[in-house]
Amino acid sequence: MAQPSSNPTCSGTANIILRSSEDDPEHMLPHQRKAAMKKTKARSVLEIDGRTGEGGGQLVRIACAIASVITQPIRITNVRGNRERGGLKAQHVASIEWLARVTDAEVNGLSVGSTTLEFKPRQSPATSKLFTGIHDRTVKIAADSAAASTLLIFQAIFPFLLFAGGNTSKKQDQPEHIDVEISGGTNISFSLSYEYLDQVLLPSLEQAFGIVVERKLKTRGWNLGKMQRGTVALRVHPIRVGDSLRLRNPTACTMKGRNRQGEDFDLEAIDVSIVAPTDMHESLSQALVQNLGDLFPAVEVIFKLMEDSGANSRIYVLLVARSWPSDDEGASAGTVLRWGRDILTSMPKAANSKKSKNKGDNSLSSHAGTGGLASMSKSVATKVARTLYDEVSTGGVVDEFLQDQLVIFQALASGLSAFPRGNSDPADDKVLGPGIEEAMAALDLTHENATHGLRKDKTTEPFGEGTLHAQTARWMVSQLLPNVEFYNKGKVCEGVGFAVEKP
Repeated sequence: MAQPSSNPTCSGTANIILRSSEDDPEHMLPHQRKAAMKKTKARSVLEIDGRTGEGGGQLVRIACAIASVITQPIRITNVRGNRERGGLKAQHVASIEWLARVTDAEVNGLSVGSTTLEFKPRQSPATSKLFTGIHDRTVKIAADSAAASTLLIFQAIFPFLLFAGGNTSKKQDQPEHIDVEISGGTNISFSLSYEYLDQVLLPSLEQAFGIVVERKLKTRGWNLGKMQRGTVALRVHPIRVGDSLRLRNPTACTMKGRNRQGEDFDLEAIDVSIVAPTDMHESLSQALVQNLGDLFPAVEVIFKLMEDSGANSRIYVLLVARSWPSDDEGASAGTVLRWGRDILTSMPKAANSKKSKNKGDNSLSSHAGTGGLASMSKSVATKVARTLYDEVSTGGVVDEFLQDQLVIFQALASGLSAFPRGNSDPADDKVLGPGIEEAMAALDLTHENATHGLRKDKTTEPFGEGTLHAQTARWMVSQLLPNVEFYNKGKVCEGVGFAVEKP
């Protein structure tokens, strides 16, 4: 039985083919070779320009994730072409290598810095040999670089794991869980953090689609200061073979979730997570309480995490605003809406210089001084609190980062889903019938005519509301899943209802 590699070995290889020896054409019987060739040629290669839209790593992750689920061969040129240093990064190599092994894929260009990638999967989640036995449902991935984001690696392999429910327990008709351990960075620049995954993304996926992932931070990994490798452990509960994802509470995810006067949601609490030098905890906590109190009067501030980062160069803060919709249906379903905003930064080099007079004291206060410490805390608190306030003020049901991360699940799901952010340009909302805010407020995603009066989007280029990441995500899933449909600037998605069939 093929086992996942815990130490990628192909990051320096330009052209590789990952397949077991028994599937090599030279070792196949004629009928086996014919069947393999038929499977490989079942779909033509989809050509993707990696400079499209945001033109970064997100496009690569979505493309490979969906391709592995539907066994679609793809070829990406100009990989990360809109980045100053383009080409594949270590986190892409680690995730794609694993996907290649588990799908028995042919891969070309899988190396750090490669600007062209060919990924041709041959096995689906239902037929993958990795999951043919209950005791083999363990995944270990170690990125070559400690700076490679463990969470971005997980995002790339998550959809495949979610549909790899081929095995069921003898005691009940439920797939066996899959244990995943990924080594790399957990708090990395330009990547979601473990805290955001734990407090925003995964709770939202469970609430919206019933996706269950248990998780634990084993050790923390940083790319700020001295490089430090971390490890996350996740237990994925796949959906059953034959089942598809479906929105659990359609009402709460539309504008019906706003109160009956159409006003913003009433916040119940703001959760605060701080990972910073111990010397900074008190001043940073006080500055956050003051800023949040000014911006969100009467909203409870709850400190969920207060941890020493171990270095003056590592300062991380996450704020998560939580709200229950005032709508009766949303409230009765226990729907919790979440908006997250975070900041990852360091003390200024001047304050953190080794030339400090107190060379024998490595504390933050000795380098920054009391005034510098308070100033840095105020700066961090002001910035992150203000960005959270601006996010909540949009009136949407998700934050801008969560919106683009939900797109792939919307596209694969059955039926309609909507995660609008609100306050869009009125010029974009000229639809047949009422304006978009009124249309969303009246929208019943469970009704067979739910899309009546909404305008179908063109998917030939990145489109819709939100960030360029969200627009690119919609375009990318539309290229891989031609039957997916979006309406009204991407605010409503009608997914393809993907389900794995029994082999």
